[in-house]
Amino acid sequence: MSDTDRPAPQAGPQGDLGGTGRYTGQCCTVRDLAKTYRSPSRGLGRGRSRDAAAAGAERGATGEVRANDGIDLDVRCGEIFGLLGPNGAGKSTLVRQLTGLLRPDRGSVHILGHDIVRHPERAARLLAYLGQESTALDELTVALAAETTGRLRGLTPARARGETADVLAELGLEPIAHRPLAKLSGGQRRLACFAAALVGERPLLVLDEPTTGMDPVARRAVWSAVDRRRAERGTTVLLVTHNVIEAETVLDRVAVVDRGRVIACDTPGGLKALVDGDVRLDLVWRTEAPTDVPAVARIAEQAERSGRRWTVRTSPEQARELVTAVTTGPAFAALDDFTLATPSLEDAYLKLGGRGGGLAK
Repeated sequence: MSDTDRPAPQAGPQGDLGGTGRYTGQCCTVRDLAKTYRSPSRGLGRGRSRDAAAAGAERGATGEVRANDGIDLDVRCGEIFGLLGPNGAGKSTLVRQLTGLLRPDRGSVHILGHDIVRHPERAARLLAYLGQESTALDELTVALAAETTGRLRGLTPARARGETADVLAELGLEPIAHRPLAKLSGGQRRLACFAAALVGERPLLVLDEPTTGMDPVARRAVWSAVDRRRAERGTTVLLVTHNVIEAETVLDRVAVVDRGRVIACDTPGGLKALVDGDVRLDLVWRTEAPTDVPAVARIAEQAERSGRRWTVRTSPEQARELVTAVTTGPAFAALDDFTLATPSLEDAYLKLGGRGGGLAK
């Protein structure tokens, strides 16, 4: 029996493509998903994801790049599930397969019981996808982009206009409703594209870096809208991000992706428990660190250094000793700032063996 012939997990109500009922159980199930890109050194190319380009650039590869390598996922109905990892980890390639835009080399994808590999056209009836680039809407006004999206999803003209008005009011976009997306700032344009994704709503929202470029007010509006739909309709959200702070704040569970594989999957708290007991000490020097000071020289042996910033991950006891060492004597005169913090998802990612460059703050 092939992957795509295996019985799909059941989630009710069944057979309702894009219906408004509240779903329970599993929303999305992925098994052994794999995708390989060939000749990555020839540029991004049509139909090829940024994961492949980033992986090819990093590895210096001239042959094949395995963007996804046997990925398994289970996303429950009603949760905010995250894909966290650095650029080139395989997140965008995975999402394109989940949304029916890219066929995997092997493996299966089921959304609310529907086989997306065998029937990719069903994805558009089951999910709303906000990709990193939405240039197709650029020549439309904010209101028309949202209304047109609703019409394409089967809404009547009156209902599309009504839902558009409600969403624009909810997100605070009414003052710019009649401006073309191409004339907006990056953050405004991103919020307008998010608004379009909400019209003619679907039981699954797939959001790829949705808040990039947004100010705090816009980000708060996005997550308030998501929370409202979860509470009222049981909407499921799949969030793609490399932003640690956002991931820790909004996610119920997170899959950490690196080099095309899921290296861990748990709640943010569960992943941070992997480094429980450690703390992170960040030191910022005014110019150069005074490594001629013995205490600073000892810190240098275990610090991750990036310009003037040094980061040390250690036990609370040793951290207290290090703070004492740099806040007294000649080292203190060279110190610009320091912070002491409990572990983050980035610390857990590095503990799991992720790439040394880490994730975005």
